[in-house]
Amino acid sequence: MEKHIEINNVDIHYNDIGSGRTVVLMHGWGCSSATLLSIQNLLQNDFRIINIDLPGFGNSSEPQSVWGVYEYADAIEKLLAHENIVDPIMLGHSYGGRIAIIYASRNNVAKLILVDAAGIKPRRSLKYYFKVYSYKFMKHVLPLVLGQQRGQRLLDRYRSRVGSSDYRQASQRMRAIMSKSIAQDLKHLMPLIKAPTLLIWGENDTATPLSDAKTMNRLIPDSGLVAFPGCGHYSFLDNPSGFAAVINSFLSNDKKLNK
Repeated sequence: MEKHIEINNVDIHYNDIGSGRTVVLMHGWGCSSATLLSIQNLLQNDFRIINIDLPGFGNSSEPQSVWGVYEYADAIEKLLAHENIVDPIMLGHSYGGRIAIIYASRNNVAKLILVDAAGIKPRRSLKYYFKVYSYKFMKHVLPLVLGQQRGQRLLDRYRSRVGSSDYRQASQRMRAIMSKSIAQDLKHLMPLIKAPTLLIWGENDTATPLSDAKTMNRLIPDSGLVAFPGCGHYSFLDNPSGFAAVINSFLSNDKKLNK
């Protein structure tokens, strides 16, 4: 069943399907609930699935201000409270993993599944810092030299050319949200997670490298890591059979509780 709710002036759409213990699915940046449809289909016969279009993606509207990942987590908390969901199983892919980490650090969670998840502030190269400081220099100088409107046009053109594909395709507000969220390092929250945690990764993931997973595995007390060779940032799509086997094993006792 498709549902929607207004939270903090954002219309959030989500799928609510199946019955039993609740599994909450949260997709990555630039994606939607459709990206996790294979996981929804895998689990919906044994669980109640809440598969969310995060604000700014899919059929959900954009935040009206520049949110960070904590504002996203607050919205998810309110959505689950509206549905009277407590102690859920949380699954977050990429950016959705950031939200899941925050949620699990301050709420009761039955189990946590982080799939190629973000949450570790990325290490930056000299080339990256050159681009950042070049942009900051141009941001201050171009409007003074060329005027506000022409300077802003050139600045937007430069930013679109050097930014990532996710950045280039986003609206101005979502670009600001992305920049703010990437800067938020969540390592300090990981030791607060008490739920059994499964980390599933692609060994060839370049967006959230395997080193991030190893850091999370070290910091989250009750965690285990499964890494798939030859898989990238979408390990659940690159190796669907392996992913299904690992998930079914991790959630086998929870399935029994539904019977």
